[in-house]
Parts: sequence; C-alpha cells; structure tokens
Amino acid sequence: MKEQGVPPEDAESTPAASSRPATADEHGTTDEKGEVSADKEAPATRSGPDADNPDDVHADEVEGDEPLLPARVHRPSDLMRLMVGVLAVVVLLAIAAFAHGTTSGLEQDISKGTGQAPDLLIKIAGLASSIAILLVPVAFAIERLIKRDGLRIADGVLAAVLAHGVTLATDLWVAKAAPDSIQDALTQPSPGDIHALTDPVHGYLAPVIAYMTAVGMSRRPRWRAVLWIVLMLDAFSMLVTGYTTPFSIILTVLIGWTVAYGTLYAVGSPNVRPTGRTLMAGLRHVGFHPVSAAREEVPDTPETGDRGRRYFVALEDGPPLDVTVVDREQQAQGFFYRAWRNLTLRGFATRSSLQSLRQALEQEALLAYAAIAAGANAPKLIATSELGPDAVMLVYEHTGGRTLDSLSDEEITDELLRDTWHQVRALQSRRIAHRRLVGDAILVDRSGTVILTDLRVGEIAAGDLLLRMDISQLLVTLGLRVGAERAVTAAVGALGPDAVADCLPMLQPIALSRSTRATLRRLARERAEREREAVLEASRQDKQARLEEAPHEAGPVLEKLDKKAVKAEARAEKRAIDDALDEAREEDLLTQIRHEVLLIRPQAPVEPARLERVRPRTLLSVIAGAIGAYFLLTQLTHIEFGPLIENAEWGWVAAAVAFSALSYVAAAMALLGFVPERVPFVRTVAAQVAGSFVKIVAPAAVGGVALNTRFLQRAGVRPGLAVASVGASQLFGLGCHILMLLSFGYLTGTEKTPSLSPSRTVIAGLLTVAVLVLVVTSVPFLRKFVVTRVRSLFAGVVPRMLDVLQRPQKLVTGIGGMLLLTACFVMCLDASIRAFGTEGTSISIASVAVVFLAGNALGSAAPTPGGVGAVEATLTVGLIAVGLPKEVAAPAVLLFRLLTLWLPVLPGWLVFNHLTRKGAL
Repeated sequence: MKEQGVPPEDAESTPAASSRPATADEHGTTDEKGEVSADKEAPATRSGPDADNPDDVHADEVEGDEPLLPARVHRPSDLMRLMVGVLAVVVLLAIAAFAHGTTSGLEQDISKGTGQAPDLLIKIAGLASSIAILLVPVAFAIERLIKRDGLRIADGVLAAVLAHGVTLATDLWVAKAAPDSIQDALTQPSPGDIHALTDPVHGYLAPVIAYMTAVGMSRRPRWRAVLWIVLMLDAFSMLVTGYTTPFSIILTVLIGWTVAYGTLYAVGSPNVRPTGRTLMAGLRHVGFHPVSAAREEVPDTPETGDRGRRYFVALEDGPPLDVTVVDREQQAQGFFYRAWRNLTLRGFATRSSLQSLRQALEQEALLAYAAIAAGANAPKLIATSELGPDAVMLVYEHTGGRTLDSLSDEEITDELLRDTWHQVRALQSRRIAHRRLVGDAILVDRSGTVILTDLRVGEIAAGDLLLRMDISQLLVTLGLRVGAERAVTAAVGALGPDAVADCLPMLQPIALSRSTRATLRRLARERAEREREAVLEASRQDKQARLEEAPHEAGPVLEKLDKKAVKAEARAEKRAIDDALDEAREEDLLTQIRHEVLLIRPQAPVEPARLERVRPRTLLSVIAGAIGAYFLLTQLTHIEFGPLIENAEWGWVAAAVAFSALSYVAAAMALLGFVPERVPFVRTVAAQVAGSFVKIVAPAAVGGVALNTRFLQRAGVRPGLAVASVGASQLFGLGCHILMLLSFGYLTGTEKTPSLSPSRTVIAGLLTVAVLVLVVTSVPFLRKFVVTRVRSLFAGVVPRMLDVLQRPQKLVTGIGGMLLLTACFVMCLDASIRAFGTEGTSISIASVAVVFLAGNALGSAAPTPGGVGAVEATLTVGLIAVGLPKEVAAPAVLLFRLLTLWLPVLPGWLVFNHLTRKGAL
C-alpha cells in the first residue's frame, strides 16, 4: 500500500505512516533511508542557491545527501543536437557537390562586398581576433577553475582534441578523395602561394568552438557574446584576405559544434541536479523554515520518469509540504517516445516533446490554479522557485492519502467512483483536460475524498477531442479495477449518457496512456493463454472419453471401423475443440465498455477516430521504398532501353507471362492442401488473383495471410481452423523455402567443381543460423519470446498439420503446390533473363533459384507493400553477383516484377470486388 505522505502529528494514528523514513538528528545528518534534515540554528540562507557553485551553499552540511545520484548523465538533448549537426554537415556538402553554380556565385558576391572594406579595418580585425581567439578560452577556463568546475574544462579540452582530429581527417578527405565541386567550394588558391590551396576546415577555429560549446558557454550570455564577436571578427578577416571561403567557415562552425555535443553525449555531462540540502536552502529562500525532507519513492517507469522528484517536508511552524523538484535530466526522460508520438499522431493528441524548465514550471502552476478555480479537488500550489540554472521546485500543501492503484478492490466503492467522475466533470466544465487519468494520478485521502494530482501534462482551453480522450482514459482506468459495467454506470450518472457515448470514437489503445496500453496487452496475453489451455483440455478430455468407451466395444465391431468412422471421430473432436474455444473466448475490456455504452445509447458513434498522422508501418514503407527506388534508378541510368527492347526475345516474354499465370493455380493448390474441408478450387484460384491486389497495399507477409484466412472463413471453415490452416501452409512453406535455398545454394557452389564440396555461402549461412540460435537460447528475454511463440504455434497450427498428415492426398497437393509455385517463379525469372540475354549471358537454373529464394525471403520480411524496393534490389544485386551483366539483370528484374506484381493489380482489383460482392471475401 503506497502512502503519499503523512503529517507528523498523524504518524501514530495511520498504519502506513511507519513506511515513511524516520527523521534525522538535529545536527544536519541524513539517515540510512534517505531523510534529509537541517539544523534549526543554522544561519539564514543565501539569496539564491546555485548548483554550479558548490561553495555558495547553505552553511548546514548534510552528510550522505542522496549519494545514489550519478556523477554524469547522458542528455537526449545533446544527442539531438549531435544528429542535427551531422545532418547539417551532410546538407552543406550536398549543396557544395550538386549546386556548384550557386556556391560559385555566392563566393563571388561575398568577395565583391568584402573587397571594399578599408585595409586598416581588416588589419585591426585580424590582429584583435588572432589574440582574442586564444585569450577568451583561457580566461573562461580560469573563471571556471576558480569556481571549482574543473570537470567542464576537462570536457572542453577533450572536445577540442577530437575536433582537431576531425578537422585533420576532413582536410585529408577533401584533398585526396572529395569530388572537385566540394573541393572548389571549400578551398581556393592561397594568397601567399598561388600553387597551394587554403585549408577546407580551420585547424584552430573548430577546436575553439568545440571547447567553448562543451564547457557550457551557452548558459552565460556575456561570455557567449564575447565568443561570437571574436569568431565573427576572425571569419571576416580571413574571408577578406582570401584565406577561406564562406562554405569553409560554415563547415568549421558545424564541425566544432557537432563534435562538442557528440563528446558531451558520449562521456556524459556533469550532474548538476539539486540535492536535498539545495532544496532546503531553496525553501528558506521563499520564506519557509524546513526541519526535514523525506523523498517519496516512486517506481521508475517511462511515464513517471519526467514527473520530478517528490519530497515530504516538515516545517518548524506549520503543516508539512509536498515539494516537487524538476531538473533538466528528469524533464528529458521519455523525450524520444514523446518525439515519436508527435511525429506519428495528430497535433491535438500529443504534447510538446521538449519544453524548457520555465515552460514546464509555468504550465504546471497554471494547471494547478485552473483546476482549483474550476472547483475540482487538486493539490494547492503555494510557492514556486528556481533551484539554480538547472532545476525548479513547486511547493504544494500536503495532501495525505493513497492512490487508486494502492486501494484494494473492496475499497473502491460506487461512491468513490461517482466522486472521481464529479472531479473530472468539474475540470471539463472549464475546458480543462487532465491528459493522464491513470491510477496513480487519482488520490484518495483519509476521509475518502478524491483528489486529482499530476496535472503537469494537462491543457487549458482544450478541444472536444481532448476532453473525450480524458473520459475514455478514465473509463478504462476504472474498468480495469471494477469492470466495464460499474465504470460506465458511474460515468453516465455523473456526466450523462450523451457525453459518455461521444467518447466511444476515442476508445482505442493509441488514445490511452502508455501504462494502460501495457496492462491491456498483458491481459490480452493472459486471455489467449486461457483459450489455448481450454482447447488443449477439451482435446484431452475428448480423447480420454473415447479411450474409456473403446474397451466396452466388441472386438468385431472395432475391426469393422472404416475410414468414415475415423473421419467422424475426427470431426467430433474438432467440434469439441471449437465448442471449448467458444466457451473460453472472452471479450477485451474496450469491447465490453462499448457494449455497455451501446446498451444505453444504441445510436452512439463507434467508428474509431483517426488519431494517427502517419502509421509506423507506412513510414517504414516510404523510407524502404525510397531507398529501393534510389538503388534501382542508379542501376537503370546507364542502360539504353530502346535497343534493349528492340532486341528482346518475345517468345521468352510470352513464356514468362505463362509461368506467372500458372503461379496462381499453384498458390491455390498450396493452400487447399492444408484445408481438410471441401473448398471450391476455382474460387480459391480467384482468391489468389485477388491477393495480387491486396499485396500491393499491404506488406507481402501480411496481406496474403489475411486474405486467405478471410476467404476460408467465408467458405465455411470455422475461424480457428481457418487461421490454423493458413498457419500450417505458411509453416510448411517456410520449411520448403529453407530446404530449397540450402539445396540450390549447395548446387550453385558445386556446379563448377568436380567434387561435391559445399559452397561457402551455405557454410556461412549455417554458421549464422547456429550463432543466432545460441544468442536466442542464452538471452532470457529472447528465449522467453521464442518459447511463447512456439507454444502458441503448437497449440493451434500443429494439430491442424496432424489432421492433414492423415490425408496423404491433401498433403501431396499442398507440398506439390508449394514446389510448383516456387518453380513457376524461378522459371518466370529465368525466362525474363533469357528475353534480354545473349548467347554468353545465360546462368544456371540453380543460380536463378538461389537469387529468387533470397529475394523472396527479404521481400516477405520487408515492411513495404509487395516488398517493393527490397525485392528489386536483392534480385538485381544477386543476379549481378552470379555473373549476369548489369545491362541484362536490371531489365530482367523489371520484367519479372512487372509480370508478378504490377500487371496483376488491375485484374486482382476486379476479382477482389467480384468476390466481395458474392460474399466470398
């Protein structure tokens, strides 16, 4: 049971109060449990605590003050700046490489403008900048050493050394290997020696920039202004005298800046998080007289990591306080998750991924005042203050109690549910969105009053969608504890049926909090496990019942059992399993909530609102497709298609078309071979044609599986058996694919040698598989993941495979269809090669098979629809690797993909619509 904090006077009356750390002695020490105490007789605090200045601390020393704080932290903001810097360098070099005319014109314009500067001004600027560029870093280092901040100086020196190394490497690359356009943009003839070139990157300027950035000059405006003035003077003088180019100056600044942040992220920045004694000094600074401070233990989760550290503070002359301390490191936690949400979700569904401390402080304070003004029960904010340049604190009146998560199910009464919804209604009446109505944000005090906490991510003047997201989140939060019926009843009683019905479009996992989604996934796994156990138990009981009946039957009767009786027993077992599965199937919580709301408002909208701006799979598809298209276009730029098409062998093109058409018949055979039920063959072939349309709008490994499962269900196969049949077909297909790849790889490696020695590719592949197996079995997380998937496979697919094994005709049809399907594709690719090849450009069937099987495997794993990009790239590279000229490989792959992917799209769409109208899909 988690206690938020208990006042000292109530410590004896509250059972959970003993869990709070004990108070330290009066001499300013810290006990073993993390209690921070202050001496009552200590002198008055300083005017402003500064974490950067260890000397400027209150006189009362606290021993062992939170010793677990790390000495260095890796800030996501430093990584982001590193990535931005690298991207800027790449963009600059790309402009220099591809926009030669623009760079030349820019240099000429700058030369004209700077050429009119007076010589005296140029000499003064050069002299001043040359001296200042060395004095400024030294002066800043002395200032930091005086304040005992030697760690920052060490970081700056390391960044400067690395920047100098990067500078030398860049100079060498530009001089030896860079394209001429980049060399022209970054260098020019030296004024002192017409046969020599200027440096592409300044060997002393980049280290100085890296040093000054790494030591944290951006937080000190005066030093920053002096630095930029010196840098501008130095750049101006060198530009006017002809010792550099504009692009060289920009590249120098970017390299120094990027290396500095790369160094800071690699080694970590010095941890300047405020300690307990800094908190005590800050409280005195705003007029309080603290006696002790006990830090609240909060589970470290992705959602609570950026919440800040919370302290229970006892005062000399008043009630205790709840203090929240937020620093830059804690605020940056979860940054990449929030950035990803901002990228993939629409704007109203996300919050800012990066806020300044001042913005975070103002937002939380504003929400605290607004919630109380709206009439909701919320912690009362009484003071705010900065704790140095890297932290802020918010001081609240103490609210003792327990969170909803810590309450037992019996303690969550209907009255408590109604009170919770009344608090939310108060917020929504003033258009305030909480944005995180989870169990640990709902506090129940000792009198049973509900208090809404954790308002830091809320929003004022919220739109209707955000308010509905709050309702849907709280419905799920309460439903997880008391069930859908009680949660919906309490919501309708407080908000009314219309408000609850309007939130149904928001009742989807992506609109819920991260912790809630994790809980729903865990419950889904538990439901699936219960369903599997029910199926296995039903199968075991059915077999046991038949064994008990068998001894009572006469021997002659057993001998007369024919194949029909065996089939009847198999059908009876399937019915028993299906009935058990139907009985064990449970609805998920979201579905239960929808049903409860629809009972009250049958006309309520149930279509989920679109919250995603772009789906992750779509984003991956675009990136992978762009990479594949770029690779393919680079292969096609040097090919003349006019003469190639004129000299094509159209007979082989017709053969490739025939093999492509035959593949749909083979695919139907491969599917029906694992379906014991009777399914029309012609309609199954039509479904495979329709799959050519589905394949272009979904990844290859997903679209075909979904369509075949839907087709079998419409054909009369029970849902569980349909999934198992498609899974068995996929499993057999995977096994055949691997065996054929290894066999053809073996033949490819031995076709040019008299002995049957295995090829190096096969050996490398087997060793790779062995290493992967060892890694999976040695890592607990991976081992558990694989065992879970294999167990689910054996619970559903393997029994279906055993049914197929009892029917040799079906098994032959399925395996024969798979072999025929692979043969059709291999022959189609071979015919495409022969259509554009000549006498000396043909390759063996074994080589073509290896290339196709490898390309098909990558295409199935690629996230792009139909494996676009991945298949083309793999096939082209593979054909070139086995000896086919690029002029033949590229058009052959294009013809193959045209016949097997693009041309069947239109007939596939027509057949898909036809089968949909007929109810077959």
